[in-house]
Amino acid sequence: MSENTPKENKRIVSGMRPTGPLHLGHYFGVLKNWVALQDTHECFFFVADWHALTTEYATPKRIKGFVPELVKDWVAAGLDPEKCVLFQQSQIKEHAELHLLLSMVTPVSWLERNPTYKDQLTELAAKDLATYGFLGYPVLMASDILIYRPGFVPVGQDQLPHMELTREIARRANHLYGNFFPEPQALLTPDAKLAGLDGRKMSKSYGNSIGLAEDPGTMKKKVMSMLTCEKRARLTDPGDPKECNLYPYHELLTDQTRLPEIVEGCTHATWGCGDCKKLLVESMAAFLEPIRDRRKAFDKDPDLVSDLLEKGNAKARACASRNLDALKKKLNFNF
Repeated sequence: MSENTPKENKRIVSGMRPTGPLHLGHYFGVLKNWVALQDTHECFFFVADWHALTTEYATPKRIKGFVPELVKDWVAAGLDPEKCVLFQQSQIKEHAELHLLLSMVTPVSWLERNPTYKDQLTELAAKDLATYGFLGYPVLMASDILIYRPGFVPVGQDQLPHMELTREIARRANHLYGNFFPEPQALLTPDAKLAGLDGRKMSKSYGNSIGLAEDPGTMKKKVMSMLTCEKRARLTDPGDPKECNLYPYHELLTDQTRLPEIVEGCTHATWGCGDCKKLLVESMAAFLEPIRDRRKAFDKDPDLVSDLLEKGNAKARACASRNLDALKKKLNFNF
């Protein structure tokens, strides 16, 4: 793959931690955007297994099983290894070497002021996160990105502080050693967050999500148990779709021509919540079926995932190695 000049740099890098099965929140929050970007940009998408260790270091055995499952979900959701590079972070040792080099120039104060670091210390208070790895994971994240010298990184609004820190690290390295790293721009992902089935944040740990590989029976049971508009205590009570947990799902999954019908039925109490849920079951089944079908090919042949990753790793390694060699030459550290 050729290096791009700054004005032409359409390379994109992004990753995802392997922590368990992906759900609809992952699809509409991240994967849908990735699938679109692979047709317009040069994309590198990686399984961030080293990053998973920052919080799962006490139970690392689970991560190995999550890696292939994550790749299966990616391809089932529409990522095409012929259009983008899918690879495993820990298999590209250049990430670790650049992490070491960048850690030498990154002030500790930059890491301690990271708002996500503070938030996660509070959110994950039950885990001992007073580790160097957890404090320094933004440097590893910056290395994951900068090793490929991309122009853009797709992120959500809450990840902007990480992106700015990556840009600051690139800027400092460029100041010390001469211009080398592009300062990648944040490519904001369209906001399409889905609340969980119970109205809280969708999370595997809360048990309130619909998995991309969810079987039809379990999916139906979950949808029929979803919370709806509190105004509809009785069938004859009018509701408000804007206050209902079901309607955002309909907006993403149901035929758009039926949305006025749903709004009418809810606001005028001509539809029951059960009717609304049954329609959502149909819409969700139609959406998930092709994803499950694409995933079945991998379940039948486990070697498909390892072969896919081996090819992606080779492509990523070639690019990362070339860039790291050029950087070490610039540092006069090419022994």
